[in-house]
Amino acid sequence: MTEMDEAIETNDTKVFGFWVYLMTDLVIFAVLFACYIVLRANTYGGPTPKELFHLPSVLAETLILLTSSFTCSLGMLAVHRQLKNWAIAWFIMTFLLGGAFLCIEISEFIEFVGKGASWQRSAFLSSFFTLVGTHGLHISFGLLWMVVMMFRIALRPLTEHSVSRIFRMALFWHFLDFVWIFIFTVVYGIGYLL
Repeated sequence: MTEMDEAIETNDTKVFGFWVYLMTDLVIFAVLFACYIVLRANTYGGPTPKELFHLPSVLAETLILLTSSFTCSLGMLAVHRQLKNWAIAWFIMTFLLGGAFLCIEISEFIEFVGKGASWQRSAFLSSFFTLVGTHGLHISFGLLWMVVMMFRIALRPLTEHSVSRIFRMALFWHFLDFVWIFIFTVVYGIGYLL
């Protein structure tokens, strides 16, 4: 087996391992979704989802995050074409969109707590803050990872190994978009309608 074959096999193993990690993360989110669905009607006289949620800002969050997924894909395309400056530019755009998403989410949390609707108020709010907050924490980790990858792109050659690392970061980012679509639908959409 040549050195090149070993490098490809190692990268394939790491990508497979990362898929396994994403599946375990998906199980965590599935449990959080199940808890939310069971507890969403337990408001104990506190505010209901319909009273709290402001759908236009949630729709803006969704569009921002989906756009960040698109710019992340353009960044990966630039990486595969060895266009380092374009890759960094697209990942900077992705980072800014992710940061905007996180700012809107944090401001929503602050607004809810300001209205007396903190995670301690009811089972519904506990499950809401846990689910959406876990997603926000993942976004924060994704943004940090993206910064590290941008420095790697700028300072190191785009080898097969480097591209594999950047690919895993992009995969993580797309996974977070996927989870958000379910949060938007299950938590905000259905929560607002019921």
